[in-house]
Amino acid sequence: MHETLYVSHRHHQHLGQVVQSYWQLTKPRIIVLLLITTTASMWIASKGEVDPVLVLITLLSGTFAAASANTINCLYDRDIDYDMERTRHRPLPSGRVQPRDALIFAIALAILSFTLLAVFANLLSASLAMSGIVTYVLVYTHWLKRHSTQNIVIGGAAGAIPPLVGWAAVTGDLSWAAWVLFAIIFVWTPPHFWALALMIRQDYAKVGVPMLPVVEGEVSTAKQIWFYTLLTFPVTLLLVYPLHVLGAVYAGFALVLGGVFIAKAWALLQTPSDLQVARSLFKYSIFYMMLLCLGMVVDSLPITHQWVNAAVRLVG
Repeated sequence: MHETLYVSHRHHQHLGQVVQSYWQLTKPRIIVLLLITTTASMWIASKGEVDPVLVLITLLSGTFAAASANTINCLYDRDIDYDMERTRHRPLPSGRVQPRDALIFAIALAILSFTLLAVFANLLSASLAMSGIVTYVLVYTHWLKRHSTQNIVIGGAAGAIPPLVGWAAVTGDLSWAAWVLFAIIFVWTPPHFWALALMIRQDYAKVGVPMLPVVEGEVSTAKQIWFYTLLTFPVTLLLVYPLHVLGAVYAGFALVLGGVFIAKAWALLQTPSDLQVARSLFKYSIFYMMLLCLGMVVDSLPITHQWVNAAVRLVG
C-alpha cells in the first residue's frame, strides 16, 4: 500500500464536493443496469401489474445494496486504483475520502437496504440483497479478482442477484423463471466484461490483476466471449419455452438483439486485437441488456396480451 494514500490527503472545499466524492464511491453507472434488471424481473413476476410503491422501495434498496458493495470494492482495491492512471483520482486513492469513513458509509448503506426490504417487502428479498453484497465483496473482490482468470465468470453471480431480489420482493419466493433471469445475467456478464477488459488490459497487467486477456491473450479471450455470447442466446429464450412466462413480443426482442450480439462477438473472433471491435461489443452489450429488459416489460403488460390475442384472432 502506498504511503501517499495516507499522507497526501485532499480536503473538500464545500459540501457539494463531499457529496460528489461519496457519490463516486458508489460507482453509479454500474448501478443503473442492475436496477433495470431488477425492474424487469418485478414486472414479469407481477404479470405487468406491479405495485409502484413496492418498485420504488425495491429499487431504492437495490441502489443502497449495490452502492455498499461498490464502496467496499473501492476500499479493497484502493492500492491498485492508485497505480492505474484511469482510477488514481478516485476518492480513496486521491485521499478525498478516508478508508474508515468509506467503511462506515458502506455499512450504513447495507443496513438501510436490508431494513427497507425486510420491512416493506419480505425477509427473502432482504437476505438476497445482502447475499449480493457478500458475493461481490468476498467471492469476487477478495477471492477471485486477484487470483483467477475466471474471476468474472464466477463473480458474475453477484451481478445476477438483483433479478432474484426483484422477483422475491413481489412473490415472496423464487420460481424457475427467477433463476432463468439470474442465468441470463450470469452468462451475459463474461462477454460484457471481457470486452471491456480487452480495452484496458494494459492497466490490469500493470497492477497484476489476472484478467483473462492479460493471462491468456486476446485470441483466447475472443473465443471465450464467442462461447458465452452463443450460450446467452438460448438461455434468453427459456422464458418463452419451456417456461411460457413471456411470449412472442419478448421472443422477437430476444431473437433480434441476440442475433446482433452474436454478429459482434463473431467480428471480434475474427479480429481479436482490434480494440474498436471490442469497444463496439462492450457498448452494445449494455444496450442489449437494457433493450432485452424493455422487451420483458413490454411483453408482460396486460395491454400487450390483449393486442397479441386480438392479432391471433384476426389471423385465425
